Amino acid sequence: MNPLSTNIRKMLIMNFVSSIIFIYIGIFVNLYIWQANTSIFEISWFNMVMFFGWGFSFVLGAKLLYHRTIRLLLALSAFGGAAAFSMLTFLTLENRVLWIALIGFPVGLMWGFYTVAQNLSVSFSGKGTEIASFFAANNLIASILSMVIPIISAQFISWFGYESSFVLMFVFLIVMLVFSATMPRIALPRTEAPRLGFWQQLQWKRVFGDRHSIWLILSILAGGVFLQFQNLFTLVFTFTVTQDKLLIALLNLLYTGAAFLGLILYRKFKWNDHFCLWLGVLLLSAGFVIAMFPLKPLLILSNVLTAFGMFFFAMIWNAQQFQCIEDYAPGRKAAFLIWRESMLVGMRIVLLVFIMSLDKLEGWLYISIIGVTLASLISIPVVQAKAVRLMANGPKKSEGTEPLGEEGNLPRPPTFSA
Repeated sequence: MNPLSTNIRKMLIMNFVSSIIFIYIGIFVNLYIWQANTSIFEISWFNMVMFFGWGFSFVLGAKLLYHRTIRLLLALSAFGGAAAFSMLTFLTLENRVLWIALIGFPVGLMWGFYTVAQNLSVSFSGKGTEIASFFAANNLIASILSMVIPIISAQFISWFGYESSFVLMFVFLIVMLVFSATMPRIALPRTEAPRLGFWQQLQWKRVFGDRHSIWLILSILAGGVFLQFQNLFTLVFTFTVTQDKLLIALLNLLYTGAAFLGLILYRKFKWNDHFCLWLGVLLLSAGFVIAMFPLKPLLILSNVLTAFGMFFFAMIWNAQQFQCIEDYAPGRKAAFLIWRESMLVGMRIVLLVFIMSLDKLEGWLYISIIGVTLASLISIPVVQAKAVRLMANGPKKSEGTEPLGEEGNLPRPPTFSA
């Protein structure tokens, strides 16, 4: 096994450990906040503050990688999670808005430090088929854990209460902290001459100087709107149907099963990536249209369709964007990823500002938000195909890199054992 493969495998192991914590937070911390007042404002406020922390820690983490390795970032991610669960366990405030913010910000720090460590590690350690393989394997791991962890967590909370489950998360955070010390020593390589400082690397014209950049930017901005709607309303729709923890876990199992079906079909029929991206968009769009009629069975169907479509969308959308920057110099590649995450976070926060004004799942504002989300979603395969086409037809790639195939198809990921 070569060192490159070893690094990717270690990242997958770290993803396994951290995903347990992230899945728990994604469902049960949100549910913990929702159950008090069943307020769309409160759950939106939690997510907004979380994304402020996420954006801040992503940029800070990237800057730290100029002098340190991803080991530090993964350790900081674990400490952020520990701070959040400490406050969930011990902190009580009369000012609920402040209390939610104090929890949301360290959760964002945890996610941001982890995301920058993972994204830059994959970008600098993986090439061609290995990038596609990483995302395919990561999706498989996430699918299995998303089926198992919510059910175990729901049962644990029912038996021992939320506070005990928070303590259990500390155990996984300790494992994450210990394992971070074994991760590869990946930092931002600076091979350009003369060397540029961190903020010089982020200059807009330097990062987005290619013809395909504007189309990637449009795809990223549209993706931020869509991803936030899908992420938040999957939870809201589920919590609207039931607040029973085990039923929520079983519904999540249903949604994850739909995503897992997508993985099976993808491997069986070997559809090209252009088709997969459009299939994902159409399934997601159908789910959003159904959500305009917020009846409980329709909300469940909406989540099933969006989970099914999200598998195809997320895998192709992410992998194509990583391949579009594969031949960038290391400093420019890092700067692009920082700008990408900042734009995604910014658009998420913009949409959350409007979602916070919702009292219930109806009315002109709710329909307008769905309309904007649909328009953003449908535009993504159009503008990203343009970016991939321009990139593929650009200057000849350096020797040793894997070119994109027809219509920007990614190399097929190999089969991974569970």
